[in-house]
Order: sequence, then C-alpha cells, then structure tokens
Amino acid sequence: MRFRHSDAIRSDYPELTAAVLHTTGIHPAVDTGPAVAAYTSRATARLAGSAEGAFPEVLAWRRTFTRMGLRPTQYRCASESLLRRLRKEGALPHIHPVVDLCNAISVAYAVPIAVLDADRITGPLLEVRYARGDEQYTTFGGDIEHPAPGEVTFVDSAGHAHARRWTNRQSGHSAVGRHTSRILVVAEAMHDSGAQVVPELLRAITRELAAHWSVEPTAALLTASAPEFGFDDQACAPTDGPILPSYSRPGGA
Repeated sequence: MRFRHSDAIRSDYPELTAAVLHTTGIHPAVDTGPAVAAYTSRATARLAGSAEGAFPEVLAWRRTFTRMGLRPTQYRCASESLLRRLRKEGALPHIHPVVDLCNAISVAYAVPIAVLDADRITGPLLEVRYARGDEQYTTFGGDIEHPAPGEVTFVDSAGHAHARRWTNRQSGHSAVGRHTSRILVVAEAMHDSGAQVVPELLRAITRELAAHWSVEPTAALLTASAPEFGFDDQACAPTDGPILPSYSRPGGA
C-alpha cells in the first residue's frame, strides 16, 4: 500500500512539509500517561505566553483553510482544536494510549497528526487529494457524508474518505480502537520552519512508540520530489522519501 499527496496538492501548497510512519504491534495495554503529561506540559507552558491563535504553526493552517474557502475559526486544524481544548479545559481527552500520545505530541509541536487504523484502509493507495464528491466519509456516529467537490481529503482505493477538510476532522471508519494493531501516522505542517520541526516531531513519535510498545516503526519525510511512502502487512519502506533514523527496541543494541 502507498500513501502520497496528489500532484495538484503539492503544486497548490508548496509550503507543505509532511511525514509518515507505519508500525505494527500496537495494543491498548500500555501506560503512556507520563509521556503524555510531559508533552502536554510543553504545550501548557507555551499557551501561558499566548493563545494558540497566535502560534505561527496555527496561523499557517488558518491561511491554508482560508485558501480552501473555509472560515478558519469555524473549521480548525486538528492541532489548533486540541490546543484550544487544552487551554480551556486544562487537559486532553483519553481515547487510546497511542492516540493520547500522538495528541500530546501534536500540541507540543502545534502540528496536526492523524493516527489511522491501517487495517481499515483499502489499498493499494491512500492519497491526499481534492474530492470529486462521490467519496464516502463515515462520522464517529456512523452517519455517511460526502465531501464537497474540491474539498481536500484522504481517499483510499475504495473511495473511503478518511478525513474532512484536510486536517479538520478524521473519519470514524479508520479511527484507532481497542482491536487496532497496525497504524499509519501522518504529520503535516505549513509554517515556515516546518522543514526543521517535522523531522524532530517524527523522531519523537518513533522514539515513544519504540519505548512503549517495543516496536520498530518505519518513517519517512515526504517531499515534492519524493512524495510516496509504501507499506504493507509484512514490511514497510518508503518508496522515495528519506528514512528517519530508527530506534532500537528497549534493551537492544
């Protein structure tokens, strides 16, 4: 299976910095609480200085949403929504240890991170592209929606839309649950220093997954010249993008 951003998306948003990770061996019997608290505290400290709406990472996504014809304070990117909730409520929701971990890393870096159950993606391609209008999006309540033509969404080979409005809302179809064992993680930034921040963010995710689940994730940065990441049940390897440094299992060499 392959993940990529379409040529049209890459052309229209050259400032995009993206990274992808795949791993197996995920389960809910893990305590990510201390790590979640550490990353969340970083975000809380930053929010003490200014609200999330002033963060350059958030402002860049607001400009992107405006270019997509959306009101950026009505449809917020995932990281802004999480930061806003953290500022107002003082905590993030508990969903699943791996989701909680990625949400905490998302607010620490103010960058949207999607975590998908890879077994709920129909191959051979998951592509971030403009919708045609016939894609099917499943809400967390089980309702079926159709993204508007031209809306940016994650679409698999069966026409399942795994997101609405790019980084605004993830589908319930591929949401991580108690039976999830294989995940695909996607991080996307639009701000000026994204090329420096996203590799650091992805290393953090890779390190935390290796430490908590004793897994060996594979991850890559995606660019216009190396736009694809290939993965499957047995092995995963970037088809074009540079591989990030791997991390040994705890206790390994």
